[in-house]
Amino acid sequence: MKLVIQRVSDARVDVRGETVARIGSGFLVLLGAVAGDTPAAADEAARKVAGLRVFEDEAGRMNRDLAAVGGSVLVVSQFTLGADLSRGRRPGFDGALPGEAARPLYERFVEALRAAGVPVETGVFGEMMQVSLVNDGPATFLLEV
Repeated sequence: MKLVIQRVSDARVDVRGETVARIGSGFLVLLGAVAGDTPAAADEAARKVAGLRVFEDEAGRMNRDLAAVGGSVLVVSQFTLGADLSRGRRPGFDGALPGEAARPLYERFVEALRAAGVPVETGVFGEMMQVSLVNDGPATFLLEV
């Protein structure tokens, strides 16, 4: 799995002009499922995201996790994270899982976050979405599991 994790003060997803999900402080997670991913990888990714200590403490150090700051997660499926840009100018998507294979892993990740006590909102899997965010920091992290 490939994840882009952005620490946000606000994020939302719109589909066809309607807001379908919105969070305040927390993470916007763009999640791409790639060949070889397993349910165990989805569980591990959720565990890491839930425990990621990148929110500032009283001393200004990145030392707090989502639970400590009362944060939420907005998860958006991101097929293009599986793109191969190594040749030419057009991305190749052979490594990205097709929707019918990626959806169960996406849903497993979301459910594992919820099971860890994290409030979760989601985009709409497989839809064209407009994602808006205020990146807090900016702080952006890449995770491959």
